[in-house]
Amino acid sequence: MGYVSETRLTVRYSETDQMGIVHHSRYYPWFEVARGDFIKQSGMDYAQMEKEGIWLPLTETHAEYIKGLCYGDEVIVLARLIRLGGVRCEFCYEVYKMPEKKLAARGRTVHAFTDESFKPFNVKKRYPDVWGALSKLVSEENG
Repeated sequence: MGYVSETRLTVRYSETDQMGIVHHSRYYPWFEVARGDFIKQSGMDYAQMEKEGIWLPLTETHAEYIKGLCYGDEVIVLARLIRLGGVRCEFCYEVYKMPEKKLAARGRTVHAFTDESFKPFNVKKRYPDVWGALSKLVSEENG
């Protein structure tokens, strides 16, 4: 099954638009928070990874909006690592309105493994310990 992290958030007023629903641009910061939590909750330290020269710049994004969220709604963002290659990885996210756990949005982000000058490298070869840790966390994509 792999590892799934959970990040709980409350919709802030500033995240809504004139129609009173969460603006589509606000989901990507939620994905970023969930991805950071995924790495932290799995026992790794993203800040330390960067200090050691492992950067994960974004190369592709996608989001699907299913149910509008409003100010004050409690949400949970699930994050999974669904693909791991030598030079790329892919995360998927599901945003649920709580407490009824209704799916509100889903998305994915693709990242390259690069050094601080954004030169891609093969993480499996350069950082086999990080590769091993990430390999244990990969989930099958479910949608």
